[in-house]
Amino acid sequence: KTATNIYLLNLAIADELFMLSIPFVATSAALHHWPFGRALCRTVLGVDGLNMFTSVFCLTVLSLDRYIAVVHPLRAATYRRPRVAKMVNGGVWLLSLLVASPIPVFAGTAATRDGQAVACNLLWPSPAWSAAFVVYTTLLGFLLPVSAMGLCYLLIVGKMRAVAQRVGWEQRRRSEGKLTRLVLTVVAMFVVCWMPFYVVQLVNLLLPGRLDATVNNASLILSYSNSCANPI
Repeated sequence: KTATNIYLLNLAIADELFMLSIPFVATSAALHHWPFGRALCRTVLGVDGLNMFTSVFCLTVLSLDRYIAVVHPLRAATYRRPRVAKMVNGGVWLLSLLVASPIPVFAGTAATRDGQAVACNLLWPSPAWSAAFVVYTTLLGFLLPVSAMGLCYLLIVGKMRAVAQRVGWEQRRRSEGKLTRLVLTVVAMFVVCWMPFYVVQLVNLLLPGRLDATVNNASLILSYSNSCANPI
């Protein structure tokens, strides 16, 4: 067991749990109605949010792991032990639980505007709360983690270029390079799949009513597809 494999396993677990909500979301979208009740609404949205944050935090940790392995190889033996990786994974879940805690609190069911169906949504006390939550999730669930990941890979590229000609570096570069490319591919897939979702959320916040349901649903489906693509 290596630290990187333990982090990848944690990401896979988060992705699998994230996909558990797909049958409920798909059924609700097909029926244009939430038939599962308030308790399950809170559970599904809560688990959905928890694993959404866990996935992005796992990717951030993986990027930091690659940074330590390549840029600070002498420290790698200390920080990249399986025991440390398991503790970090535990911290990731606790942090995600804290960050996602508002979701099950404010999740609930309510009648649609025409009164013909029930919807499962986040029911905020006022529009200001909804706007604050969009900014909150965009920062913590996308912009800050992606910025941290991008910085890690910029430093990795700089390090690999700087020491590429050193004796004995070539073999190590190849072994670390394979894992780094794998993690970088996963990160790139995350950005491609999740950026439209957050862009749509921000557009809906700034220009309410401008986007139709098709665009909203497409961005949601693309975000779910990320969890399907990661195991592959």
